[in-house]
Amino acid sequence: MRTPFNPLQAAILKALTEALFYGVDMRITSDQVVANLQHQFGMFEGNKPKEIGLSLYLVCLVLGGPFFLLFSPEWRAQRVTKRLARSQNNLMQDLARIRGVIYAGYYGHWEGAAEEDNDHNPVLNAIGFELPHQRTRGTGEVPISLFPGRDLAHDDVLAPEEAPDTAGVIVIGSGAGGAVAAANLAQHHDVLVIEAGAHYPSSAITHEERRMTARLFVDGGLQTSRDHDIVIFQGHCVGGSTVINNGIALRVKQVGMTHPQANDVFASWAALGAPVDAARFDAAYHAVEKRLGVEPIDQKSGRNNGTHLLNGWAAHAAASSDPMDAASPALWFSKNYGPREINADCAYCGYCNTGCPYGRKQGMAQSFLLDARAAGARILMQTTVEKIVWGEPDLDGRRVATGVEVLQSDGSRRTIRATKGVVVAAGTMASSRILDKSGIEGTGEGISLNIACPVVALMPGTMRAWDEDQMATYVDRGDFLLESHFQPPMSMSTLMPGWFTDHAGRMLNYSRLASAGILFPADRQGRLIGGKLHFKLRDDVELPLLRRALATLTRVHFAAGAKEVYPALTRGPILRKGDDIDLFYERGIREADDVTLSSSHPQGGNGRNADPEKGVIDLDCRVHGTTNVLVTDASTFTSCIRVNAQLTTMAMAHYATAGNPFA
Repeated sequence: MRTPFNPLQAAILKALTEALFYGVDMRITSDQVVANLQHQFGMFEGNKPKEIGLSLYLVCLVLGGPFFLLFSPEWRAQRVTKRLARSQNNLMQDLARIRGVIYAGYYGHWEGAAEEDNDHNPVLNAIGFELPHQRTRGTGEVPISLFPGRDLAHDDVLAPEEAPDTAGVIVIGSGAGGAVAAANLAQHHDVLVIEAGAHYPSSAITHEERRMTARLFVDGGLQTSRDHDIVIFQGHCVGGSTVINNGIALRVKQVGMTHPQANDVFASWAALGAPVDAARFDAAYHAVEKRLGVEPIDQKSGRNNGTHLLNGWAAHAAASSDPMDAASPALWFSKNYGPREINADCAYCGYCNTGCPYGRKQGMAQSFLLDARAAGARILMQTTVEKIVWGEPDLDGRRVATGVEVLQSDGSRRTIRATKGVVVAAGTMASSRILDKSGIEGTGEGISLNIACPVVALMPGTMRAWDEDQMATYVDRGDFLLESHFQPPMSMSTLMPGWFTDHAGRMLNYSRLASAGILFPADRQGRLIGGKLHFKLRDDVELPLLRRALATLTRVHFAAGAKEVYPALTRGPILRKGDDIDLFYERGIREADDVTLSSSHPQGGNGRNADPEKGVIDLDCRVHGTTNVLVTDASTFTSCIRVNAQLTTMAMAHYATAGNPFA
């Protein structure tokens, strides 16, 4: 295992660890924290460790340079405190990033290789956390055990050196858009699915957070927008983001499940020049839901944190005079876990975002990729498509794809021929980059995000929110969603607001915490610049919505009985009942740098439109000006869909490929 941080960077990490944990009873040494980070970042692919290393130099410089390394931990803690009090936003952001890295190194501490090796893990024991194998499940509860028999096998996936020379249809990406397209097209053609990431069946997934985030996420879960305002979570493995998501399956519009006054997504698309056939799209939704066994989750899987949100919302809405509140559905999520009828229920271990080791989530590697394989499709892993290769244009001057140029894991390049066509489904940003390198104009424009922001609450009694489904319930407020969520220790520590002893105290109350987040749309504000996402929130649109949504969720926490509320503001302030909540957020959030923001739902960049001047692809998801290139992922969305994107991405892929477009 390589050590990505050089001796000076390691010394800075140690000094910062001692500063952040000054006054805290650390259960492992600062040297062990640095060793943990060397191990974790040593598993990363790409340049993210180098980027973090450069940030360490900057932070050390502004905190005193060599003096920060030589003086006492108390002096360092005081120095950080002073900087927090007067820093400009960019420096605050760098400090906050490094803070999250160090807390991950501490709370992500892992001993040995197996879960059982951590029965006496001092960090986990100190916060009262039990690993899944330590938990006791009573009568009527779902056992935390493997549901076998529906994973792609090792022999189902080709290693890079086994890449074929030719395929009928090449599908780029194995996530929600690529897998559904591959399953449909394999009924008619010789299909090759090309995936940049590796294959991790259930048996290869563990509860070692640091390992799974490093292996399963783009940039180890540290991918951000160009200015680092927004963290972008995307999968990097066979099955794509369906391996690391929460399985949420929401349609853009569904009676009883969607706010009646919410933006009508399909109407917006039609107004922009990108109508869908509503009956066909409904059929696509239905086909996907049926294959995945989508159903409402069992309420016992969200018995604490999930019911906390619903109870808090009921109390809040009852006291509200706003008709938007009265009309808001407050429900249990429907998901692609299970289905219960075959005893494959979710085991609600709380680790959805680092993959399901129990084979109970029907991600693409447990469903549509299996269907594609059964129909003869091949799946090639650890191979990155660089661009599409073009042949001679047809008689109408349209481009004809003849294959793709790929970069293999050993650094070599080669071309794989496609005799029928190419499907691009690598995700919003990767698909845009591939099309741009292939000479397609207009890609990477008009990117939307569903943006999330957490709010944690301290409850008067024990919650054990970590012993249940990470995301169980939601409220559709129309202009934003509230969603219950909770994280295992490493991830929770990075999103937990606060510094020094405040942060440590909140983590020691881990079993008394409730947590939820807001989800709000930021429509067509992003574009790729040099392959990186440039995305700025507008002062008159998204920032007021962010403040309003956070204020609402804060009130919901208090309505549910919270003693204290910890919003995800960079400086880590605290709210108590009786505080002026609206004023707090008005003063505390002046720009995106002031708050922790993330998105798991990048959309757009290659939007559908009948007019080639307004969209990259046509209404059938074919790239304008080409004969045989389709795009079937969330990059096709003409505007922001507002709700979790998994189901609509799959439905769009089905919508585009069910009729055999390469016939």
